[in-house]
Amino acid sequence: MASTAAGKQRIPKVAKVKNKAPAEVQITAEQLLREAKERELELLPPPPKQKITDKEELNDYKLKKRKGFEDNIRKNRTVISNWIKYAQWEESLQEVQRARSIYERALDVDHRNIALWLKYAELEMKSRQVNHARNIWDRAVTILPRVNQFWYKYTYMEEMLGNVAGCRQVFERWMEWEPEEQAWHSYINFELRYKEVDKARSIYERFVMVHPEVKNWVKYARFEERHGYIAHSRRVYERAVDFYGEDYVSESLYVAFARFEEMQKEFERVRVIYKYALDKIPKSEAQELFKNYTVFEKKFGDRRGIEDVIVNKRRFQYEEEVKANPHNYDAWFDYLRLLESDADPDAVRDVYERAIANVPPIQEKRHWRRYVYLWINYALYEELETKDMERTRQVYQACLELIPHKKFTFAKIWLLFGQFEIRQKNLQGARKVMVLWKSYIDFEIEQEEFENTRNLYKRLLQRTQHVKVWLSFAKFELSVESSERVQKSRQVYEDANRSMRNCEEKEERLMLLEAWSDFEVQFGSAQSQERVRKLLPEKVKKRRKITAEDGSDAGWEEYYDYIFPEDSANQPNLKLLAMAKMWKKQQVVAVETEEKDGEEGSDSDSTSSPSSSEGEEEEEGGEGKARKTSG
Repeated sequence: MASTAAGKQRIPKVAKVKNKAPAEVQITAEQLLREAKERELELLPPPPKQKITDKEELNDYKLKKRKGFEDNIRKNRTVISNWIKYAQWEESLQEVQRARSIYERALDVDHRNIALWLKYAELEMKSRQVNHARNIWDRAVTILPRVNQFWYKYTYMEEMLGNVAGCRQVFERWMEWEPEEQAWHSYINFELRYKEVDKARSIYERFVMVHPEVKNWVKYARFEERHGYIAHSRRVYERAVDFYGEDYVSESLYVAFARFEEMQKEFERVRVIYKYALDKIPKSEAQELFKNYTVFEKKFGDRRGIEDVIVNKRRFQYEEEVKANPHNYDAWFDYLRLLESDADPDAVRDVYERAIANVPPIQEKRHWRRYVYLWINYALYEELETKDMERTRQVYQACLELIPHKKFTFAKIWLLFGQFEIRQKNLQGARKVMVLWKSYIDFEIEQEEFENTRNLYKRLLQRTQHVKVWLSFAKFELSVESSERVQKSRQVYEDANRSMRNCEEKEERLMLLEAWSDFEVQFGSAQSQERVRKLLPEKVKKRRKITAEDGSDAGWEEYYDYIFPEDSANQPNLKLLAMAKMWKKQQVVAVETEEKDGEEGSDSDSTSSPSSSEGEEEEEGGEGKARKTSG
């Protein structure tokens, strides 16, 4: 930097760049390095080889190398590789004490470096300094007990030295930290190398508690079997089953247990194990179990055993179906049919109870038909198969209590219950159940006990709102010779119509109104006839979606529905239907009028213009068709 006479500094001028546009050819740093390599601009000649001829030159060489290593360490103490290189160089010169000092200094810098401990211990073992090596391993596993490599090398060194007791002591210290599975296996294999089977067994006992996986229990059992302790092996399997209980059962455990018993020719034990497992394990997780059970029965079983396997497999399939869709009554029927063929009555009852618990969510008769047959089959099974008559009676009673009789009922269930009571010679009970009510009513009518008859009808209507009961009641009131018989009969029709407004069986309500209409035609006035006529429903065609058993859409179906004027919700529908009919009638009248006018106009045109040509007639005809279409 130039200076002036006055002592002031002058800054040199910087050359100005005239053209600041980028060059056409750009040169990258990578290209410069590659060209330098090709031209060998960076290569330096190798240092000359030196031969050390005396001790003084050796000491100078050592001093120079040590100074270089120390300088590198001083620049960055945390680079452990510099420490290791330094120590290994000292080791190559047989300077074990200096190498040991370097390792100790390095451990002060980073005592958690695994490579440093390993190199340090290897130095001592190569130098046959056993106590020093043992001291280093002991310090390493104390500071870093989770580094399994230290434990492995420590135990290996002790075993190679023949110090079996010391090696066992190291293993015990290691196991207190509950290491990974391989560490336990190493300990077990160590004991087995010295024929210490009892000690290996005690290690297995601790091992399966620390790592309670199924595979470890199986290894324990196979260890006992391999050494000829069959009873011990069976006991291990049994303990494993008890240990996991019913909540954490495993398919592989039962398969291994069954195979063990099969090897011991205990075939009955094998069957018991498979059947017990199939009852406890979820069906979706028992595929391998089924497969092994089937193979076993084919090898050692009879025809009966093979059939049992197939039945159990089908049973699990049905369980999956009813679990996926509890309202799939066909699946319940198939499942029950399978169980009834060969199963314990308690098991059949259990499935029946599960099936009838799935009550249809909608109170519509068409949804209840298949469901009611579950109750019927249940009752017939109790009567014919188990011969339990009291339970059969309870099934019928529970079914009748469940059915919503005010909306719909099932005559079949009443008849079957009554016939059952007759078979049991319980006539009083049968009279309470069946439509034998009619015989009772007829008896009271013959005795001219009309008030008793009315009470019987009222009691019967509390049990069922069937339309035939109402019609019979109205007919009875009309048959009683009295000045008020017509009014009383009309009152029955009134009550029936009011009671059946919420009835889903619209055909029965229509039957009631038609019978009422006939009654008014015969005994009523024009006003009463008109009143009943206004109560008659409109018959309309509708469409509704069909849902398959699996819940998917199965299309549409057409059906006829009845819209009753009394239902307030249907008033807009009735007005819409009336307007639609009126519009359709007007359209028909308009079309007929236009057709008639068109015919008259064509006749007058042909009469007044006899001289018209054929071409003109065709043209007029075309215009007439056009007008008709536009109209």
